Amino acid sequence: MSVTSQKIQQHPQASQDRAISQRLLTEEPTDLNLVELARLRIRYQGFPGAADIKADLDQALARWQLSELELFARTRQLHQQGGLYKPRSSKKDDWT
Repeated sequence: MSVTSQKIQQHPQASQDRAISQRLLTEEPTDLNLVELARLRIRYQGFPGAADIKADLDQALARWQLSELELFARTRQLHQQGGLYKPRSSKKDDWT
């Protein structure tokens, strides 16, 4: 199937991700923002849709003067250090 014949899809997290991608355009490249940018680039890599989010992510990367390889190298280091994401709840089961 060619790229032009693929159906454009809406990602289930698109509305939250769009808000994050737009925020990244206005903020500085903090550790958390770098990790969020890398996470979203991975999520939407090869996804047939979300052109607006992908464009925001490209703009943020360019604004911060990073290549994708540099972004991923920096975020790998950050993840190795740990502590970037805090648990949302002290409960072990989210469904309770």
